[in-house]
Amino acid sequence: MDIIVCLKQVPNTAKVKMNQDGTLLRAGVPSILNPCDHFALAKALEIKKKTGAKVKVLSMGPSQAAEVLRLALALGADEAYLLCDKAFAGSDTWATAYALSRAVKKIAPFNLILCGQMAIDGDTAQTGPEIAGQLNIPQITFCTDIELKQKDTLLATKLIEGGHQILEVSLPVLITLTTPHNFALPYPNFKAIFEAQQKPLFTWTPNDIEADVSKLGISGSPTRVVKIYPPAPKQKGQVLTLSAEETAAKIVKILQEHKVVK
Repeated sequence: MDIIVCLKQVPNTAKVKMNQDGTLLRAGVPSILNPCDHFALAKALEIKKKTGAKVKVLSMGPSQAAEVLRLALALGADEAYLLCDKAFAGSDTWATAYALSRAVKKIAPFNLILCGQMAIDGDTAQTGPEIAGQLNIPQITFCTDIELKQKDTLLATKLIEGGHQILEVSLPVLITLTTPHNFALPYPNFKAIFEAQQKPLFTWTPNDIEADVSKLGISGSPTRVVKIYPPAPKQKGQVLTLSAEETAAKIVKILQEHKVVK
């Protein structure tokens, strides 16, 4: 069995500050492996441990993105691929999905593609589904768990409003995963980090994946960001120190003023 996991290096948003124009201030902010991608990698490695599957990791970004691929290799991935070239810079989710899908076709064969539900620096949740669309394979999104039922069948636990849905799907398939609140993301020990330096890490350009450069970068991205701004700060609520009857009447009056109730 062959599994491909798509990874992204992102700024640690817990330490990101905003510029006055509403854009992210990235200077001096450490980069990390996107948490949802980290969880997807952990699930791939669980399947590898049970079945002996081959796990390959794929990312697109500047040369420093190799750091998250090395982390994946240290955790147990077998091969790593980095799409790195100026032509990829500025790609939106559509152009990114196009590039990654071209790489997937070159890395093939594959039975399963795992992606994080979304990246913490964008929160679009678009790239995974768009890769599936480019490859013309089924997809299941917002999953919290996966289990290989048979050699060619997978069970996915999909998060839905009010609970979960268990879906059975035939391979190949693309799954996007969201990290459960109680899941501890794994990290390698020093020995594994050292041994990861000996595993293959390939760097590819658009020529290597036979990509049309007109579909990459800013010029190949249909998305146009018109404006970026932080949300308006929440206003302080009203504190009512009245009797129960007076409080209820006051709340109804406030709701009527805001046309929530008649």
